[in-house]
Amino acid sequence: MLEKPDIPDQRILAKVQEAYKLDLADLSFLPLGYDLNTAVYRVESFDGRAFFLKLRKGSFATIIVELPHFLSEQGIKAIIGPLETRNGCLYEGLHDGGGSYALILYPFIAGKDGYQVSLTDQHWSLIGRTLKKVHTATLPAALVRQVPGKTFAPQWREAVKHFLARVEVKNYTEQVAKKLAAFMRTKRTEISQLVQRAEELARLCKQQLGDYVLCHSDAHPGNFLIAETGSLYLVDWDNPIFAPKERDLMFFGAGMAGDQPGGRQEESFYEGYGRADIDWQALAYYRYERIIQDIAEFCKQLLLTTSGGEDREQAYDYFASSFKPGGVIEAAIQTDRLARPAK
Repeated sequence: MLEKPDIPDQRILAKVQEAYKLDLADLSFLPLGYDLNTAVYRVESFDGRAFFLKLRKGSFATIIVELPHFLSEQGIKAIIGPLETRNGCLYEGLHDGGGSYALILYPFIAGKDGYQVSLTDQHWSLIGRTLKKVHTATLPAALVRQVPGKTFAPQWREAVKHFLARVEVKNYTEQVAKKLAAFMRTKRTEISQLVQRAEELARLCKQQLGDYVLCHSDAHPGNFLIAETGSLYLVDWDNPIFAPKERDLMFFGAGMAGDQPGGRQEESFYEGYGRADIDWQALAYYRYERIIQDIAEFCKQLLLTTSGGEDREQAYDYFASSFKPGGVIEAAIQTDRLARPAK
């Protein structure tokens, strides 16, 4: 979220101070992230400690704090667990006239994400080792019950079809929506082909009975935190799922941070992850489906509302960048060539 929520800083500060038994000096909004329902802050105490605060609006599934807490406690150093409140909880509720929020507090680690810095071979390898530990983790039954299983549902593909039809008949006056609609009309054929191929691959994947593992599900470079010390962390555990391992593996060599299928970054990742038998159809499906989901989400944000302020222009830029040479669409198509049977 780039724009600060309309909640007084002092109200947030007082709630955090009470819940975590901290003597706090300052609260600073950080214009970071792509989630319109999540704002983040830096919190400082009088004794010089710094904390990272997430302010999450709306419904709240406790698995998103319980899981990273558990994995961190299991010794996976690249995962940052949330701090406990004075009552032993992993979050604190905050009710405001604008809605209900969850306050989640973490240690503050100064650094930049994987889009802001050049990732080294060692970074890619560390992510590989981290995800291998996640994929092979044994969870207690109480957590297993809370993690959803991934299907190959058509909801995002159907949403994109809807938006493709919508931009053909509706006139938009808000400038970013107008620009997006015009861009989509020029890319109609490419987007339709993405949806069609994803549907074909979904049908094929449903016929396979591969192993499902615990997946982060959003392991793109924006969720790699590279500390000033050089350490790397995998953050944002908002959507864990049980799925084929390719659900996470699709991010490496996907064109998201200058990496390409078969490139050095992907090679370094697998040096850390270890040998993996890849289901190329599943990998291609997940790369297509991720693009389609992003298209649907950006369309919802930009075509169905006029809210978001500075977030709107940023969202459009992310949407358009997918179609650039060397981007995620090109990488998905390249992967798909490996998924098609030889003639």
